[in-house]
Amino acid sequence: MVAMAPLGIQEHFATLEDPRVERTRRHDLSEILVIAILAVLAGADGWEDTVVWAKARLSWLKTFLVLSSGVPCPDTFRRVFRAIDPTKFTACFSSLTTELAGNMLDQLVAIDGKTMRRSFARERGQKALHMVTAWMAERGVQLGQLATEEKSSEITAIPALLDTLDVRGATVTIDAEGCQKKIAAKIVDGGANYLLALKANQPTLHQEVVAYFEHAQQDRTIDATPLATHETADKGHGRLETRRVSCSDDLEWMSERKHWKGLRTIVMVERERVIAGETSAEKAYYISSHAPDAARIGDLARRHWSIENELHWVLDMVFGEDQSRIRDRNAVTNLALLRKLALVLLEREQSDPRMSIKMKRRRVGWDNDYLFTVLAAIRPAPV
Repeated sequence: MVAMAPLGIQEHFATLEDPRVERTRRHDLSEILVIAILAVLAGADGWEDTVVWAKARLSWLKTFLVLSSGVPCPDTFRRVFRAIDPTKFTACFSSLTTELAGNMLDQLVAIDGKTMRRSFARERGQKALHMVTAWMAERGVQLGQLATEEKSSEITAIPALLDTLDVRGATVTIDAEGCQKKIAAKIVDGGANYLLALKANQPTLHQEVVAYFEHAQQDRTIDATPLATHETADKGHGRLETRRVSCSDDLEWMSERKHWKGLRTIVMVERERVIAGETSAEKAYYISSHAPDAARIGDLARRHWSIENELHWVLDMVFGEDQSRIRDRNAVTNLALLRKLALVLLEREQSDPRMSIKMKRRRVGWDNDYLFTVLAAIRPAPV
C-alpha cells in the first residue's frame, strides 16, 4: 500500500480484523481490500470483474503491492467479503467519511432506504436486502449505512443508524417512514434539528395539520395567524414548476404536540408542474424543529431528494447495483460500501467538472495516472 500511504486511506482499515483462519491466509487482507477498492473505481461490478481487472494491471499493482501469491481468485474475494463483519467494515468507512465530511454545522443529512432488488435468494427464503443510508447532501458524502430485510424495519434501523453518527449542528431529513416520535427525540437529543415528511402513517397528526392549513388558507379574518410563505419557480426542458412553501409555529391547538420533542413548525409544500401543456399539482406536509423560515425549510425539503438523485440513482445507473446478484448479506452490505466510497472519490475529483461519473469510472479503468488523481482528491472538509 505504498502508493496509497500518502493519502492515509489504509489507516482507516488498520483496526479491521482478518476473519480468516490464519493457516488459510494466502493473500494479505489489506491487499485484497486495496484491489477491491481500485477495481470498483475502475468499473468492476463483481468478484470476477475484480480479478480480470487486477490481472490486467498486475505489473502495475506490483509497484505498490507485494502480491506474493499473485492475484486472489474470485472465490477468495467472495469468501473474504462474506466473512468480514459489516458493522466493523462500516466503522472503518465511517472513520474516513466522517473526516471527509468535516464540520456538521448547518449541513443537511438525508436518511433514506434503498432495496438491493436482486439480492434475494428464494432457495433460502431470503428477501432482498434493504439498506438505510445517511447522506451528507452538500458534500456528497455517505456518513453511514445499516442493512435490514424489509422496508418496515426502517423504523428500528434509523435510530440504530443515528446512534453511530455525530450529527450535532446538522438538520436530519427523513421521509414519512421515519416520522416517528422516538426518531424525532433521538435527533434532538443528538444536538440536531429535523425535518420529517408527514403522511397518513401518523393519522391524527396528519389530519390535524392538513385541516390547519386548509383553514388558514380560507380564513381571512383579522384574527387569523398569518403563514410564513415563500414561492419559487423553475423553468427548463419544457417544464415549469412552481413551489409554494407555507409554515407556521402556531401549535397550541395540536393534540399531540407534547409527544413530539423539539417540534416547532408545521409545513405545507405545494407543487405545480406544467409539462407540455399538462398541469399537475400536489401537496406535501412536514414537521420540523426549525423556526418557521419558509425559504430555508423549502430549501431543506428540496435538497433531501439529493439522496435519491445523486446517490441511489447513480448507484443503479453507473454501478449497476440493482442488477448485482451477490446474495450473501455480509457481501452485499460490504460491496455496497465499496460502491459508495468509489462514488465519493469520483465526485470529489474535479479536474474536469464536465466529466460524468460514468466517464470518470471508465477513465480510471483506462488510465492508471488518473486513478491516482482520483485517490489524491481525498481531502478532509473544512472544520
